[in-house]
Amino acid sequence: MITATEALQQLKEGNQRFVSGGRVVKDLTNRERRSEVMESHEPFAIVLGCSDARVPLEIVFDHGLGDLFVIRVAGNIVAPSQVGSIEFAAERYGTRLVVVLGHSNCGAIEATVEELENPNEIHSPNLASIVDRIRPSVEPLFANGSGRDHDELLHAAMLANVRASVDQLRHGSAILENLVQNHDLQIVGAEYSIETGQVDFLENSPEAS
Repeated sequence: MITATEALQQLKEGNQRFVSGGRVVKDLTNRERRSEVMESHEPFAIVLGCSDARVPLEIVFDHGLGDLFVIRVAGNIVAPSQVGSIEFAAERYGTRLVVVLGHSNCGAIEATVEELENPNEIHSPNLASIVDRIRPSVEPLFANGSGRDHDELLHAAMLANVRASVDQLRHGSAILENLVQNHDLQIVGAEYSIETGQVDFLENSPEAS
């Protein structure tokens, strides 16, 4: 299995192909590749992203069958099922890179900000459970009475949520914490721009060679 640094470089190169309009996941319809991964696969990166239909992760990173272990949930939140999925992939396949990918114009982030600005009862308890997981990372943005405009607030909230999810994965699972400390697992955050298609990795990412 490749290192986290090598995996990050592959994601960056794939995203640049996507942004520039180059090759895009040609092996999705490749019969030979389907046969190769029929019995086993070795995903080189785990990506926890949002369910938003505008952020199809394999396409955004220009990788196909067997390449990425993808988990998608509204707001790229960290709940027990997501943690368990990441633990499974990191242990079973030896994957050494986990990416938490937030994105611009995220509906789950906007719903959380709106709830904090104008508190009201969310009719769906299931939706409320998503907002409640995002809320703690976003609430501090309101504490100092910042005068930033709404778009800036949404962007800051998205980044805060990504960083909180990264922190939860690094410190909320004994399995993942052990892999980080002793087996070179890297857990990093990133943001995707729906407007440009560009993925930017946040600080504390491993250096790409």
